[in-house]
Parts: sequence; structure tokens; C-alpha cells
Amino acid sequence: MKKWSIALVVLLLMFVLATGCKGGSQQNLGKEVVAKNTENATPAASKAEESTPSPDPAPVELPATTPEPKLPKRDPQSAPLDVFQQAKQLGRGVNLGNALEAPIEGQWGVILQESYFKTIKDAGFETVRVPIKWSAHADGIAPYAIDAEFFERIDWVIDQALKQGLNVVLDMHNFDEIYLNPAEQEARFLALWKQISARYKELPGNVYFEMLNEPNGSLTWSKWNKMLKKALDTIRSEDQWHTVIIGPVNWSNYAELVSLDIPVSERNVIVTFHYYDPFLFTHQGAEWVGPEIGTLGVIWPGPPAQKVEPSTAAKQVDWVDDWFQDYNTNPAETNPAGSNSIVEAFDKVNNWAKEHNRPIYLGEFGAYSKADMSSRARWTTFVREEAEKRGFSWAYWEFSSGFGVYDPIANQYRKELLEALIPVL
Repeated sequence: MKKWSIALVVLLLMFVLATGCKGGSQQNLGKEVVAKNTENATPAASKAEESTPSPDPAPVELPATTPEPKLPKRDPQSAPLDVFQQAKQLGRGVNLGNALEAPIEGQWGVILQESYFKTIKDAGFETVRVPIKWSAHADGIAPYAIDAEFFERIDWVIDQALKQGLNVVLDMHNFDEIYLNPAEQEARFLALWKQISARYKELPGNVYFEMLNEPNGSLTWSKWNKMLKKALDTIRSEDQWHTVIIGPVNWSNYAELVSLDIPVSERNVIVTFHYYDPFLFTHQGAEWVGPEIGTLGVIWPGPPAQKVEPSTAAKQVDWVDDWFQDYNTNPAETNPAGSNSIVEAFDKVNNWAKEHNRPIYLGEFGAYSKADMSSRARWTTFVREEAEKRGFSWAYWEFSSGFGVYDPIANQYRKELLEALIPVL
């Protein structure tokens, strides 16, 4: 009798456990479906997601072998940094694009040369923003160790910049996996920053940490706000001194600043945004964008003297077709390729900055080489002037590739673009 009773109890327990597991998996499946359907919804729809507490990741541990960099060190007694002075110090900069943010340096046609740093300094630039694909040079399993040789390559870049008196922004760029699956990649993201901040915590104050370039995709604003807080805590656990740069979602779009939530207690943060409007001008004919962006001959500012006929692919996308109709017909005051849209955008950024008492950094702007040089120079001049009017430091995209201010084959600057960025007095 006892044996039957025990067997019956065991069977009942097995049934309860099986039912519980099945119910749990169905509930999780429902959450996944809801998440997929609301990731790009309005902010109101994301409020539920924002209020749902996310589990804290496991404590981030440093790999056993984090090599010591042979770089200049700050005075250990250095006073806390003034973040507004830090933002001002960035001044006029240029991105070292298409080099270290490629899967392998050189794969996108750019290998950084020692001579570049003096060339940049001599032209009048004050900062290099260094886009880096850290995720391509780190283990995929805990503790997510960054390759020692790659760390040494970054040390070399920092050293060359500091020798020329340039400021350095270390930008985590093209972490593609985190845009697709933030939850799965969070621990790796934090581990990367644990290593970077630990390695460079003793460097001078003109080295900056940029948390993540252009959050986008599944990394929605509510998810990003939670993650950036954890990343700040991770960085500050190693380095309480250096300035951190953080941008909003949707490719660091200025319109998304309203969704950015940085802890009020964290004051040593510069906020960044990127600006490439109008996209159909700045990216016309770019090989990596869709065919609807392929119409060439878009000049700036609009309207054009002769109407630009959009490509067949452009006509098939409503917003693009509508844009070209307005571009061809609207007067300068309301033209989508006019100066007023830039002024309005930068005013919004400035108003947000004043309201939140945060300094601003225009981390990227530029027009691709398929646009005519005169238009590129006019647009670049105007964007740069509007940024400087509002006290925004900036970094042009980029040094020596498709948007490049410098021609590496001719070993000389493109005069029109350089003067648009560093005007001759």
C-alpha cells in the first residue's frame, strides 16, 4: 500500500512539473511575439517594456590576462573633469572611418598610417574619433576576452594621436549582434567595456569612451536606457574619472534625444547625435543603401535649377517619391533640401541640451562622394557653422574613404571639403 502511495505521489509531482514547464514556455512565447510586434511601435507602446524590470546580468569579471598598455598616464591625483570643458575640448574632429570598424583592418580599404595623425593635426583638427569593431576581436563566450594583439593595435592608435596632441574618442562601432538581439549580447557588451575601461583608466582626460555607435534595430529606446545604465555602472566600477559619450537610438537620430534617459547623478557624460539629412542628398548612390536612394544629381540646397528625375526604384517608394516632388517644386524656405530644416533640427538639439543641462557632440556628419563637390562643400559648411553657433563640438565622417576629406592616393586634402571644415581665416 505504501509503495502504491509513493508511486502515486511521484506521478502527481511529475504531472505538475510537466504542466508548469509547458505553461511557462507558452507564456514566454507570447512575450516574444508581443515584443516582435511592438519593437518599432510608438514610445507609449514601449512604456510597458520600460517598466518591466530586466534581470541583472552576472557580475562582469576581467579576463585573467589583461595586458598593461605602454601609454602616457595621468596624474593619479587629477581633479574631477568638467564635462562642459571636456565637450568644448573635442573641438573640430574627424572620424578614422572604414579602418578599425571593418571586420579586419584593411578589408574596407583603409589601414591607419602613422603619417595620418600628423596630417590631421597639421590641418587644424583637434580630435580623432576612432570607430572600432571590438566585437570582431573578442571571444564569443565568457569572459569575452579581447584579443591581446588587437588591444595593442588600439594602444598604437591612441599613442600616435596623443603624440600629436589630438584628443581620442574610442567608439564601440558595428556591434551588429547587439542590434539584433540585445538581451543575448548584454553580458558580452558589459564585459567588453569592463576590459576597455580597466585597460585605459589611467590615460589622460583627452581620451573619451563612446559607449555604442548608433543603437538601432531591436535595441529599442527602452531597452537601450536600461542597458546604458548597466554599462555606466560597469565602466564606473573600473574608471570613475573618464568622460563617457552616449547617443540615442534610431541611428543616433536627433529626434530620439527625447527618449534618452541618462541617470541624473551621472554628470560626466557628453550626449552625441549624428546628422545626415537630407539622406537622399548625403547618401545618393551609396552602394550599401537601397536602390531607392540611388538617384544621382541631387544638389544642395534645393530646389534645383532643373528638375531631378528620380530613378524607377525611387518612384516605387512613397516617401522617396514624395520627397522628390517637394524637392523639385518647393521654394527654398520649405524645400526638404533647404537650410531651414538643418536650423530647426539643431535648434531642437540645443533646446534639449539646455533643458537637461548636457553638453552635445555632433559625432558624425558628411556627404558621400557621389554628390557633386560644390554641393558637398556647401552642405558641410552650413552644418559645421550651425553646430559651432550652438557650441557643439563635431567630428566629420570621415578621413580618407568614400566621404573622405583627404585623398590617400594623391596624398593631399580635398581642398573644398577641408576649407568647409577648417575655414581659412
